[in-house]
Amino acid sequence: MDAEGRPFSQKAQARNISLHGAKLAGLEKQLKPGDVIGVQSGDQKTRCKVIWVVDAGPVEKIEAGVKMVEGQPCPWQKEMEAPPTPADPPSPRRAPGMEDKRKFPRQRVGFPVEIRDEQGGGAYMKTQTADINGCGCYVETMLPLPAGKIITIMFWLGSERISTPALVRTCDGGVGMGIEFTGLEPAMQERLQAQVEAMAADSEPSENEKDAS
Repeated sequence: MDAEGRPFSQKAQARNISLHGAKLAGLEKQLKPGDVIGVQSGDQKTRCKVIWVVDAGPVEKIEAGVKMVEGQPCPWQKEMEAPPTPADPPSPRRAPGMEDKRKFPRQRVGFPVEIRDEQGGGAYMKTQTADINGCGCYVETMLPLPAGKIITIMFWLGSERISTPALVRTCDGGVGMGIEFTGLEPAMQERLQAQVEAMAADSEPSENEKDAS
């Protein structure tokens, strides 16, 4: 549905793709933030929520930042995981610590973190992750920091406050950023992974709740 409530279907380009969302360019129908639209890439369909919309002029037409609705599949995951061809530069949009995610599966939990950009005038952000594992996280924000930025991440493990240097690995404009924890020892990574997995388990509906639904 477009902003006026009329159904439409058209081809568009997905740019700045990530496991969480993308920028859609070349739209001919006006959308508005909060709209939920269907997106299909190849044979994979998903539902996305519109985060922002801009009129980019007669060439680019309408652009929109979208993120996948919770629980929906990523329609371009195959493209993101495919190795680059010799003619292609390395993709900057791979998820942070993709190799490490085989050891530490991502958990879609809102884990409280604090982000400090000491090199950028002491900018500070207190937020929650969209997903996290022992090696990194993804934070949804309209104003992500640029890829390659060195920052400090702080969070709590039980009663212990942890502070670690981190690196912004991916920057998805208007959607969020992928962050790699670069200063955590393996034992601390294991502790963090255990805590987020426990949080994920607690957030899953019980069998009684599933039966009731």
